[in-house]
Amino acid sequence: MLTRKQQELLLFIHERMKESGIPPSFDEMKDALDLASKSGIHRLITALEERGFIRRLPNRARALEVIKLPEAYAAASQQPRRGFSPTIVEGSRGKQPVAPTPPQRVAAPQSDVMSSSVSVPVMGRIAAGVPISAIQNNTHDITVPAEMIGSGAHYALEVKGDSMIEAGIFDGDTVIIRDTSSANPGEIIVALVDDEEATLKRFRRKGASIALEAANPAYETRIFGPDRVKIQGKLVGLIRRYN
Repeated sequence: MLTRKQQELLLFIHERMKESGIPPSFDEMKDALDLASKSGIHRLITALEERGFIRRLPNRARALEVIKLPEAYAAASQQPRRGFSPTIVEGSRGKQPVAPTPPQRVAAPQSDVMSSSVSVPVMGRIAAGVPISAIQNNTHDITVPAEMIGSGAHYALEVKGDSMIEAGIFDGDTVIIRDTSSANPGEIIVALVDDEEATLKRFRRKGASIALEAANPAYETRIFGPDRVKIQGKLVGLIRRYN
């Protein structure tokens, strides 16, 4: 699954190459995505390359090749164009929280995948910045489209901080997390540091160590020994409420 910024960049490169046959420059990509620096573009291109959507061609300037497109976009491009009609999924922040209970991460029954929505527990706040206190108890539930999460156990967290803004994750967003203890390099994870601080970061490996990488040049990548970090889940979706 691509983040919004990753998808925007991929489609921008694709459309530019359709028009001129030449990939856009880094400055053009930066301006198109309204980013403050080209370092954010470098990170987005690296993420797209790691996920197999683009390929960098050696020994050539501005040499990018689009290998594949997101399935939804590829399917839509085969249909007659009918105008843009965005779908906005709203969280239920106005809902009164229930009394805290011990954390329960609930797997949706297989039959629920065919239904229109699934209830997911909100486990508290997660820091997208300097780590804050570890994940809290279940405060309330939200309803999300079943196709957003697929199979397995999932939970939601409310984002606090701005360190993942270049991955399209902003303060106040609600992220949907698949409960897992493993992840691939480049994926965005919930990391529990020293069993007491939880943070949302991109997962990297630096030799035997683990790197937690922000998506904001104002924050440094933090390096930890493998025994200090536990993966609590990985990002599969995001819900944003527009006021």
